[in-house]
Amino acid sequence: MAMRVATFGISEQMIAAALRTQSTMANAQIQEASGVVSSDFGGYGSSTQQILNLQVSVTRSQSYIDAATQADSKIQVMYSTVNSVADLITQFRSLLLRTSTSATNAASTDSTSVTQSAQDMLQQMASLLNTQYDGGYLFGGARTGQAPVDISSSTYAAATSPSSADTSYYQGDHELASVRVSDSRTVSYGVAADNTAFEEALRALNLVANNSSLSTSTLNEALDLATNAVDAVGVVQNRISNASSSIEKASAYQTEYQSFANTLGSDLTSVDVAAVTAQLSTYQAQLTASYAAIAKVQSLNLASYLH
Repeated sequence: MAMRVATFGISEQMIAAALRTQSTMANAQIQEASGVVSSDFGGYGSSTQQILNLQVSVTRSQSYIDAATQADSKIQVMYSTVNSVADLITQFRSLLLRTSTSATNAASTDSTSVTQSAQDMLQQMASLLNTQYDGGYLFGGARTGQAPVDISSSTYAAATSPSSADTSYYQGDHELASVRVSDSRTVSYGVAADNTAFEEALRALNLVANNSSLSTSTLNEALDLATNAVDAVGVVQNRISNASSSIEKASAYQTEYQSFANTLGSDLTSVDVAAVTAQLSTYQAQLTASYAAIAKVQSLNLASYLH
């Protein structure tokens, strides 16, 4: 039946209103099924930039967590290695104390066995400082592809007493490892093999390992160096431990921030499914009433009215 001119305007308005309700209802159905406000950023309106910023910050935060996790794994290996160094130099100091006591009581000492023990310990010490992790050397600074300690040179082996600080064995650089744990904070955790603690330990071992005749003055100097090295290695251990603690705390902070940011992002993008379902019932009732009203208006004509 053709629509009358008099009812055309109101019919168009009613149809437009019904289509808007239908569109709103279709969008609500998508929200109900997906649980989110919109399938693309265009549907979030003024919240779009905030949502994007949150997503970027969460991604950046995760990169800090990943870097901290990797650094902490290296730190654990470094700490274990330094513990072994501390044990080794403590054993050497005990050997020197026994040797000094024996020499004092008997006016002689078995220099051959002491020298051999020192040579073995010197090799062990060098091996520890050349520890690798994940394909790189830990104690060479930024030169992770080259062994940082080389005690094979004749210059270093020519130990004399009294001695002076000698890091000619060191093949690394002075750029210590660090890790960025936030936008504004970097934690340094690296320790190089030319650290005073390691230099004194190696020099003490070298004095005994590469001297054919062990004089009392040589043994005493080596003992003093070993004692100093034990204390200095303890300082290195504390530094590594503190760095590890700082990195773990920073990583925990990033994890907490991610939880906060994800919750906030979810609040901005998610919908209350129960509320949307209730709205859908209302929209359905409105749409049914609209279609009924449209059908009623379009069925009106003068003959029906007069009748």
